[in-house]
Amino acid sequence: MSSSSKMSVTQLTLLTALNMMGSGIIMLPTKLAEVGTFSIVSWIITAGGSTALAYAFAKCGMLSRNRGGMGGYAEYAFGKSGSFLANYAYCVSLLIANIAIAISAVGYAVALFGLKTSPVETCLLTIGVLWICTVLNFKGAKITGIISNFSAWGVILPVAGLSVIGWFWFDPATYIASWNPNHLPTFDAVSASISMTLWAFLGLESACANSEAVDNPEKNVPKAVLGATLGVAVIYILSTNIAAGIVGNAELVQSTAPFGLVFSTMFNGTVGNIVMGMMIISCSGSLLSWQFTIARVFKSSADEGYFPKWFSKVTKDDAPVVGMTIIVSIQTLMSFMTISPSLYRQFNTLVDLAVVTNVMPYLLSMAAVFVMLKAEGVTGKQAKWVKIMAVIGTAYSLYALYAAGFSAMMYGALATFAGWFLYGLAAEKLFKHPHDSKLAMAADD
Repeated sequence: MSSSSKMSVTQLTLLTALNMMGSGIIMLPTKLAEVGTFSIVSWIITAGGSTALAYAFAKCGMLSRNRGGMGGYAEYAFGKSGSFLANYAYCVSLLIANIAIAISAVGYAVALFGLKTSPVETCLLTIGVLWICTVLNFKGAKITGIISNFSAWGVILPVAGLSVIGWFWFDPATYIASWNPNHLPTFDAVSASISMTLWAFLGLESACANSEAVDNPEKNVPKAVLGATLGVAVIYILSTNIAAGIVGNAELVQSTAPFGLVFSTMFNGTVGNIVMGMMIISCSGSLLSWQFTIARVFKSSADEGYFPKWFSKVTKDDAPVVGMTIIVSIQTLMSFMTISPSLYRQFNTLVDLAVVTNVMPYLLSMAAVFVMLKAEGVTGKQAKWVKIMAVIGTAYSLYALYAAGFSAMMYGALATFAGWFLYGLAAEKLFKHPHDSKLAMAADD
């Protein structure tokens, strides 16, 4: 890829921030209203865990000599099998998560236009959004960066604006009344909202996944990861808690377009509709970015020989169009499989499953940090801090898996176990003869 077609560090930071904010923030007030304003405790825990993960990923981006992304990091400790499983689990997570993002856009559109859609109609609208946001990626990374930069403001302006001026409408009595509406025990209340708060930060690693599409990745990837994570953490905590002090819990928990509802309460319905329109644009831009990201992950995996070579094919614009088309076709089938009577229930199910499958490569990457540091000759204070952050990130990731619940863990585990078998198929092609294979050489060492 020529340098002229690559993203700058600013574009990558905004792309990473949009991947988090566009996919996570717009439905957060509704989800967190189930727990109440007590969810601020979950925010603090998740902000700490996500910052630790971001710090470790930033150092991985600087140190790793392997192919970029979590698969390259996992390879240090687990070899090719770990690299495959990290890329595979990440791809499964994105396949699921992108459907949830599309459902978010549909939810806001339904509220904006006052539509009454059946489950099948909601599904068809979701599929339409997925295809549109995929086709717009066909011209390559530069176009994706430009569109993402523009659409990012659709969520940044209203959410950041709410964080600054929302205090004028903030009612402490409303906030306190929403503290723990279901009277959950402390541990249960924190756990109930952990999946959604982590969902809001999914994307902190997307700068790593797009490392091949940015200039000077050794320096720019860490800057993008840390800058985006710290920035959105502040905005998340402020905006969601201010919203809970403006709109009552009972009304907020029923909304499919919570930020539109908040601005309608602050100003009027017209302003609320404008915000909903901006959120739809932003969510669509986030989906476009994620569809680009998942295509790059599939391509890097195909380049390694893990996935079919179809995903490696690129156009003159360096866009893996064939892979993108296959990916969105799979998502179309998955959308039909996850039809639910409730749009919100379908969104929650997808979020929990996406979080579980996304945490798998997090764990592999964090475990590999220790081997990576030794392999790259990093010692002293720098190595100590990276190890501490990796341990914190791992502890938080394990807690997030527990908090996701039995059903999400079961289906996530099934998806992961299937990955072991798929790696066996890939290994059979990669390693023609045991005496000549890299696998055998690794075993001899």
